[in-house]
Amino acid sequence: MEKTKNRWLIALAAVGIHISIGSVYAWSVFTNPLIEEYGWSLSSVSLTFSIAILFLGLSAAFMGHFVEKYGPRKSGMVAASFFGVGMVGSGLAATLESLWFLYFTYGVLAGIGLGIGYITPVSTLVKWFPDRRGLATGLAIMGFGFAAMIASPVMANLIDSVSIPATFFILGATYFVIMMASAVYLEKPPEGYMKEFSQDKKKTPDLSQLTANEAVKTRRFWYLWVMLFINVTCGIAILSVASPMAQEIAGLSAAAAATMVGLMGFFNGAGRIAWASISDYIGRPNVYTTFFIIQVVAFFALPGITHAILFQVVVFLIITCYGGGFSSIPAYIGDLFGTKQLGAIHGYILTAWAAAGLAGPILASWIREVTTSYALTLSIFGTMFVVALIVSLIIRIDIKQLKQAQGSTASAQKLSS
Repeated sequence: MEKTKNRWLIALAAVGIHISIGSVYAWSVFTNPLIEEYGWSLSSVSLTFSIAILFLGLSAAFMGHFVEKYGPRKSGMVAASFFGVGMVGSGLAATLESLWFLYFTYGVLAGIGLGIGYITPVSTLVKWFPDRRGLATGLAIMGFGFAAMIASPVMANLIDSVSIPATFFILGATYFVIMMASAVYLEKPPEGYMKEFSQDKKKTPDLSQLTANEAVKTRRFWYLWVMLFINVTCGIAILSVASPMAQEIAGLSAAAAATMVGLMGFFNGAGRIAWASISDYIGRPNVYTTFFIIQVVAFFALPGITHAILFQVVVFLIITCYGGGFSSIPAYIGDLFGTKQLGAIHGYILTAWAAAGLAGPILASWIREVTTSYALTLSIFGTMFVVALIVSLIIRIDIKQLKQAQGSTASAQKLSS
């Protein structure tokens, strides 16, 4: 009889994949060196990152069924191959001084690796941790949030010491090895694994067991989509304008604002593990409602906060909610739709991230240019969070109906037996 793998090592393998692909958030480290070395424009270089995030969302949506069909090990290997080849190819693009080839290698190939690599460990961990879904998914997605803090100084040192192309080559090879080693250890839990926990640990049963195609036809799927879209749109918008906004509203110096932006990376990662863990105790619906209450108050209050430290505390709180939204959604999906095709459903939900990644920064910049003030920008986002709060309450009606139906079915089964 084959020995069951250690689920905490499965979680560690998941972190290995996420901490590798999360380095995409350190792309800005390459921006100035690429501009100075090859004479490319800021917008042209920044487009590389946008393409990568776009393909992250697209591949997560379209490859979710692949993950469910072939399992986490093969999916992880595919992710490692795309991401590794994309990074090494980016080194070749830099050597050839070809911007279009960089779009293809880093944007398209590495972007596909990002999407598959993002959903593969998460859908696996939800199945290994039926008793601590939030904690498990929070651990992996925390790795994605913290990755930029680890990768940024490494990238900067490599660029200075060995050149831009060599940096891509070294990173590509390193991430390929880490991701491939992590993928080899990943696998689905054995049949009946969840029953072992239901005997000695209280576990709330899933409200349904739906396929991805069945899930997208339900209202609750689209409620989740809207909540994630609003949370990510406003969070990304704050991330994109944090430094100038802090200088304008709270009077921070450029250096102090830069330090604040660096610390936001920490709170982004910390929020992912903290909120996801909290959701195991108070429930996913309560966590999302809490996110939106906090952010309604915070966004409407920020324009009037001129005290530098208080301003930063509120921004950090917003960013924990931004990170927590990512880490709590897989467990929420498991609660509402079951684990039958969680990877595929998660992939569909992540199209909200792709859409928000395009909408957030554009919206924040456009409103700022039109109004010449961040006050109206923040008020508009605060209003969006009012909508999200309402949706987080409406979804409870569906959850209540599902629980009633589940209770009726259980009662009928007891009577018939």
